[in-house]
Amino acid sequence: MRLVWQFVAVAAVAFIGGQGLAAGDGNPWLTLALGVPTAVLAVLVYGWVVRRTERRPSVEVAAKGAGAGLGLGTLIGFAVFGLVILQLATNGYYEINGRGSTTGAVGLVGFMAAAAVTEELLFRGVLFRITEERTGTWIAMTLTGVLFGVYHLANPDASLWGTVAVAIEGGGMLTAAYIATRKLWVPIGVHFGWNFAAAGIFSSEVSGNGANQGLLDTTASGPQFVTGGDFGPEGSVFSVLFCVLATIVFMWAARRRGRLVPRRRADRVDATTKMPQ
Repeated sequence: MRLVWQFVAVAAVAFIGGQGLAAGDGNPWLTLALGVPTAVLAVLVYGWVVRRTERRPSVEVAAKGAGAGLGLGTLIGFAVFGLVILQLATNGYYEINGRGSTTGAVGLVGFMAAAAVTEELLFRGVLFRITEERTGTWIAMTLTGVLFGVYHLANPDASLWGTVAVAIEGGGMLTAAYIATRKLWVPIGVHFGWNFAAAGIFSSEVSGNGANQGLLDTTASGPQFVTGGDFGPEGSVFSVLFCVLATIVFMWAARRRGRLVPRRRADRVDATTKMPQ
């Protein structure tokens, strides 16, 4: 029941914020003004509903360490996506034509902040965390990764391969970032950094949501398997490769820190029920 209440509470904020962002589409300053408060409100609502339903402090969104976690995560997101673009450019599949739109990038800050925060709260904060308690880390990671991929299948230019790629990338890298830290700040930062680098800097499609005009005017062309096609670079084999490598690093850190949860075994039969005949 707590999963339902937590999911519904955050989803309600995401829906209301999404309606506002849709109404402000085309106005970057309004998008910024609506997107950032939506992200903040989602965190506050999540923290409140967790405290009410689980009777514990919502440590995964505690204010202490939030800035450092968001900053580190954002840098990691920038770096991993930057490696993808570097590979595309090096192989002649991506070209920078000149400057793009500064105001367009400003609006994308708000949009991507709202998207990163609400999706991380829903998929890592609620679904993964609660599923992990019952199934253990690896099964929960697989199940919620599949759900994360299916969720993106509804996007306008989504493809089956793109969905599989996002399930591996987001379901792996972002979940592993949470497991390694047991806080939501780093995965939120990675998610935001990745998305903003894609749309706000390199002006590419994000998960099949159409082209964006960020700081750079760019062109991508080449085999869909390499460039991601209409789905964007998230559908690129390079994205899958680098996100898998990042997942391995995060999971290595999680194991060293003792943060993997084993699969729950069936409750043992009470010894009193095994009395000798």
